[in-house]
Amino acid sequence: MKKIQVGFLMSYDYELLRNSIPLVYEHSDSITIALDINFRTWTGERFTVQESFFNWLEEMDTKNKIQVYKDDFYDPNMDPMENEVRERKMLAERMGTRNWIIQIDSDEYFTDFEAFTLELRNRDKYLINPEKNKIQIAGYYVNLYKYTNDGILYVSGVRNQKFATNYPNYVTGRNTKERVIYVPVIVIHECLSRSEEEIKQKLSNWGHSHQIKADAFLEKWRKVDETNFKEFQNFFYLEPEKWKSLEFIKGRSLQQLSKKLSERKLEPSRFYLAKKNFGQWFKFLFK
Repeated sequence: MKKIQVGFLMSYDYELLRNSIPLVYEHSDSITIALDINFRTWTGERFTVQESFFNWLEEMDTKNKIQVYKDDFYDPNMDPMENEVRERKMLAERMGTRNWIIQIDSDEYFTDFEAFTLELRNRDKYLINPEKNKIQIAGYYVNLYKYTNDGILYVSGVRNQKFATNYPNYVTGRNTKERVIYVPVIVIHECLSRSEEEIKQKLSNWGHSHQIKADAFLEKWRKVDETNFKEFQNFFYLEPEKWKSLEFIKGRSLQQLSKKLSERKLEPSRFYLAKKNFGQWFKFLFK
């Protein structure tokens, strides 16, 4: 049987891996964590990692699935997105081909990773000759915006995101620009639900850092809370109108949030996904 291989990118927000890794551990065959050997981000900024994290990693890896892959992932001649793509390709090569390659960021939490792996297993035929059958598997994001005193604000609606591929020829981020197969799996993205200092660090160090007007974004982010969020609109950090509105949910723990979001059934219907997938099949039929 082909393997379920998971890769994580480890950087300044590495502590979030304590949330994301356990969610996929049981149903993965191997987990590879990419860490810059000089502890640099895609913009060249330095970060530190506490030894206690590596101790935790060793203790939780009861089935010896995890390896930390250290390499030089920062090239000063590249912009942040180019460095991101470079690292993802190097990580994929280290993970090995002709198996499912799943790449997950530290702030992405699968609500049902087992269901995702079953969707992959149903498509193992694409691993037989991946060079001629290049595909991507996408689930759906629930983007978290901001923690409040009693709960959390999240972006209305869901957004698709590519997580797995049989052929990791990444072009931007995890996008290979090949045919996409959409599956009804929800991933909680702890995108902006952080302290202001953590958001500043993220906006200045990730692949899109050169595209963001951080000051304008943060000005609105500071103002919005659970009492006034309906008075605002357009919240996205790149093209604001992509996140038109927010919703509020009570509860702050990941377990509470996952349960309540599941009850709201945010994932697209099977019928909707069937139409999307037929469209993708037809689009790439003669390519």
